[in-house]
Amino acid sequence: MNLSLENKNALVCGSTSGIGKTIAIELAKQGASVTLLARNEEKLKDVLKNLSNSSAQHHDYAVADFQNIDEVHQVINELNKNRDYHILINNTGGPKGGPIIHAEAEEFTNAFKMHVVVNQLITQTLVPGMKEAGYGRIINIISTSVKQPIDGLGVSNTIRGAVGSWSKTMANELGQFGITVNNVLPGFTATQRLESIIDARSKRENISKDEVATAMKNQVPARRFAEPEEVAYAATFLASPAAQYINGVNLPVDGGRTKSL
Repeated sequence: MNLSLENKNALVCGSTSGIGKTIAIELAKQGASVTLLARNEEKLKDVLKNLSNSSAQHHDYAVADFQNIDEVHQVINELNKNRDYHILINNTGGPKGGPIIHAEAEEFTNAFKMHVVVNQLITQTLVPGMKEAGYGRIINIISTSVKQPIDGLGVSNTIRGAVGSWSKTMANELGQFGITVNNVLPGFTATQRLESIIDARSKRENISKDEVATAMKNQVPARRFAEPEEVAYAATFLASPAAQYINGVNLPVDGGRTKSL
């Protein structure tokens, strides 16, 4: 099975922490040259130091805030002038939690912009190079809410579903060019995002964080949270030559928590 990503260039969004950071690290271990993209330059520099260059890769980073579409567009165009990308990891932090009935209209428009519009403009920019190379892997880090909405994450459930439909449509259009588009659906994963969800629920229900965490773990057959690396392994496989006939799928990495097929 060929998992080597030597001579492949990867752009990893939201790569300063959590799942995005671990994906960047794993792609580099398999030989890819990685460009990190996020808004915090100091954190980007720290992650850059952790990337393997055992295959004489050239890693770099770029700074952009996904809330600023014009800035993202400018940065992506500049990156694309310097190299063609074979792998795109669309990943950004999810909207804040809370019941959907209490969500403001602005929360939906901001989330749609950051998760759908940004994905679209980055993909549009990078796909021509993927077509020319005859190799493309677009991997979207979404959520199991694509299959089963999660209580208390109203805006996120809505926007993640939109990204899922966008992705499937893109997969149908690009498959003929040797480009696959797939979604990785992390379950409860030990990241800052999960910590914030646990903290919010603890305050909302007036119970301890440990009680919240235990209740969440009990929803998972594995009875634990995922480590970010476990999600990264799935994304790295989908980025590899071995996954060339896997296209347009939602892959849960959730310890079996999602009840739907």
